Amino acid sequence: MKAIFGSLVIGLLLALPLSAHAGNVTVKGSDTMVILGQRWAEEFMKKTPATKVQVTGGGSGVGLAALQNGTTEIAMSSREIKDAEKQKLRARYNTTGVEIPVAKDGVTFYVNEGNPVTALTVEQLKGIYVGDITNWKQLGGPDAPIIIYSRENSSGTYVFVKDHVLDGDDYAASAQTLPGTAAVVNAVAKEKNSIGYGGAAYAKGIKELKIKKGNEDIAPTAENIKTGKYPLSRDLYFYLRNKPSGDAKTFIDYALSPEGQAVVTKVGYFPVK
Repeated sequence: MKAIFGSLVIGLLLALPLSAHAGNVTVKGSDTMVILGQRWAEEFMKKTPATKVQVTGGGSGVGLAALQNGTTEIAMSSREIKDAEKQKLRARYNTTGVEIPVAKDGVTFYVNEGNPVTALTVEQLKGIYVGDITNWKQLGGPDAPIIIYSRENSSGTYVFVKDHVLDGDDYAASAQTLPGTAAVVNAVAKEKNSIGYGGAAYAKGIKELKIKKGNEDIAPTAENIKTGKYPLSRDLYFYLRNKPSGDAKTFIDYALSPEGQAVVTKVGYFPVK
């Protein structure tokens, strides 16, 4: 286990709060990760029936807030923890937490499968989402207004796009927020002039845009995401208050094992190792 935890950001070790009981592991947070977390839990509980693992979504921010207030043992997050969130952990538990990358993902922008546009630059995506580009004809598509779908602001993917695509600028007022990536995919599949974003694992029934960089159009493929060539590659994380122990450690060991990482691939994400 030394190799697994050697790169972790580890705070001071404290006892788990009373909300964490032996034989039960609570996992909460990222909607991007919730299907993966549930699949891990299902397979883990088949092997360890005495331990119950409860996985719920709500968004990365919701999971990290639950970690701060002691109502979850593990927070799932599709973004890195913020300094303000670390300080809240420090104030209550005298620790800045433990960060464990558990899978890789590429944030993917989706368009309706009938849209002729196949690749956009990050700058063009920013133009759409801040409201500077409003018609598909500006991008080589049809003369039609662009319908923008986004995630809610508690989503780690929302924050990732704001930081890495919008350069910190605000989303356009016209952006319609939806409660999960699956909802975004469903909306884009129904609205021919729309665009949305989410994790690569959810890209079913719509078309994934490639990212245009120089003379190359880079697709969110497994190889491009694992190597970091795809510009919007990212890690997916588990966060804990302290170094894992007990049932939580056993569950995380499973998620990072070859068998657990095979589940990552089956769900549609990419192994962290």
